[in-house]
Amino acid sequence: MPGTELFGAEERKEINDVLETGIFFRYNHDAQRNNIWKAREFEAEVCKLVGSKYAHAVSSGSTAVQCALAASGIGAGDEVIVPPFTYIATVEAVLMVGALPVFADIDETLCLSAEGIRKVITPKTKAICLVHMCGQMADMDAIMAVVKEHNLILVEDAGQAMAASYKGISTGLWGKAGAYSYDFFKIATAAEGGVMVTNDEEVYRLADSYSDHGHDHIGNNRGMEQHPIIGFNFRISELHAAIGKVQTQRVPFIREKSNEYKKYLMEKLGQVPGISFATLPDPDGDSATFLNMFLPDTETAGKVVAEFNASGVSGFNYWYTNMYHFINQWNHLKDLKTASALGVEKFGAPQDYHNLDIPKAQETIGRLISFGIRCTWTYEEVDALVAKVSAAVTKVMSVEV
Repeated sequence: MPGTELFGAEERKEINDVLETGIFFRYNHDAQRNNIWKAREFEAEVCKLVGSKYAHAVSSGSTAVQCALAASGIGAGDEVIVPPFTYIATVEAVLMVGALPVFADIDETLCLSAEGIRKVITPKTKAICLVHMCGQMADMDAIMAVVKEHNLILVEDAGQAMAASYKGISTGLWGKAGAYSYDFFKIATAAEGGVMVTNDEEVYRLADSYSDHGHDHIGNNRGMEQHPIIGFNFRISELHAAIGKVQTQRVPFIREKSNEYKKYLMEKLGQVPGISFATLPDPDGDSATFLNMFLPDTETAGKVVAEFNASGVSGFNYWYTNMYHFINQWNHLKDLKTASALGVEKFGAPQDYHNLDIPKAQETIGRLISFGIRCTWTYEEVDALVAKVSAAVTKVMSVEV
């Protein structure tokens, strides 16, 4: 969790700015706030970092994805292609705008593949919600070819891959809109928060309104603002934005150190028989928040994870030790269990979620083990991790041979 590793005096100063004004609400109250506008400053820092024309801060990465979908014109009954390997918030956001998730296969980038997308396109397909997973980036040349060929809307969930890029373009800026997460477990944190980015002025305007009950934010009298659309409350507070502002400024340093340690880990662990690594379509654009390594098969990965647990190594496998990120564990989704009716109940689920044809995802995720990378490591700590990982993998592989 690099963001929380570097929480210090700068964040406290920004928080105190807000506390001194007593204005925690991101809009209005101009006279009382003493020109303190942390959400605006946070958004400006995000634009500067990723190169977007517009950024809109909201309450979470999940709501940032929902804002991106809604502001891009995706709604009731639209089929949206999603990956089976993601934090489930991606799929929840699709459902919350009334759209219908359609699962496609992935490849060894850990992201949707162009081939997987093509296989599930139907005349009802309106959009792709692409997730740049585990700090990596998708093969954007191949995916953009599909987007253009079928005239689809692309929305990017880059919650785990802020600061990653492909051929110089930031994740989140390839499609109509993108989303970043600033929760406790990301490259930068606001404690809770998220940011939607876009280069489309109309998408930005709609997101700004949609995330605040449809307010148009014109003028200084909130009670007299117009409501051009229906929305909901996804606002970020000035306190959270104050933290996010400073954390965003820290990201270049975090990314630099994380890449340094990741390259070192890959160099050392790449010499261990049985270990390979997830495909990086653009290594220069890696955010390096995770080291993603493969074992030969799911059974071997399970045995290695058991060795890790015994030796205190924190690597995790999404098949055996993580319940949040892979569809095999999402029984509530497969059964469409919710507190109220979903769009899939009105329009019909476009797939049998219990029996999806995603062989590459099943094979890839079964043998994947991920490690979070800390930007505050020392090389002594990294060498100790290398030694433990090497010993565990070598022990399992020697028994299997």
